Amino acid sequence: MLQPPPIVLSFAANDPSGGAGLQADLLAIASLGCHPLSVMTAITVQDTAGVEDVMPLDPEWVADQARAVLEDMPVQVFKIGLLGSVEIIATIAEVISDYPQIPLVMDPVLTSGRGDELASEEMIDAMRELLLPQVTVLTPNSLEARHLAQLENDSHVTKLDLSLCAQRLLDLGCEYVLITGTHENTAQVTNTLFAADGTARSDHWERLPNTYHGSGCTLASAIAAFLANGLSITESVKEAQDYTWHTLQAGFRPGMGQYIPNRLYWVRDDEDAGDDTDMSTAQENAD
Repeated sequence: MLQPPPIVLSFAANDPSGGAGLQADLLAIASLGCHPLSVMTAITVQDTAGVEDVMPLDPEWVADQARAVLEDMPVQVFKIGLLGSVEIIATIAEVISDYPQIPLVMDPVLTSGRGDELASEEMIDAMRELLLPQVTVLTPNSLEARHLAQLENDSHVTKLDLSLCAQRLLDLGCEYVLITGTHENTAQVTNTLFAADGTARSDHWERLPNTYHGSGCTLASAIAAFLANGLSITESVKEAQDYTWHTLQAGFRPGMGQYIPNRLYWVRDDEDAGDDTDMSTAQENAD
């Protein structure tokens, strides 16, 4: 009997466009050799331009979905995306607290790429209190990092130093914080991984010309998949950035909004090469 692939469980919302949410998670996780499990937190009405509406599921349904698969299969890593409500946050926090040995990668989805609000201040408070203390790797972009780290007496929140934001998020209980720099006014995109003892790594990437629907989902899911495959946290963060950058470089625009990351870009590489090379070889060729 063949050894099953590593298993990653994603808590996220449905995205009918296939660009973000559960669909993005499933594609990225499977692309990197893991078996994805999905627990739906909400149903969204959205396309590649933005999110029109969100309907959170009953928290009991969220808990039941998770308990059913967790009692059936061994999960190596949890990944969290859009949550939907304070009650769902509390429910997921309770479920994952029963599995403290399983690493947790969290993409704190606060807004859509267009700026549609996807998390109220009450939800953000619940994330800080209930989820962040259980997070292994938090993956906010710079805007999300500043919002999550904001204190009542902060002025000019948009100018908060990102290393200060990271320290505040680490103080809330996160083991690592990876702050991505896509929204910063820099020639290259700089992504920095912070740990309790300082900067664990900093990576610089060519800034691509387009905007993308689901890039954050792809990055967090890729980190989860590499962790599930046995890499260390710093190695997982490095490899996940490389994978994500290539999905963006090979991105496509199927609708009238943003581009979508091509999470199976390496399949086209194989076809173009005209051979049966495996994914790792295809990625080496892409590099």
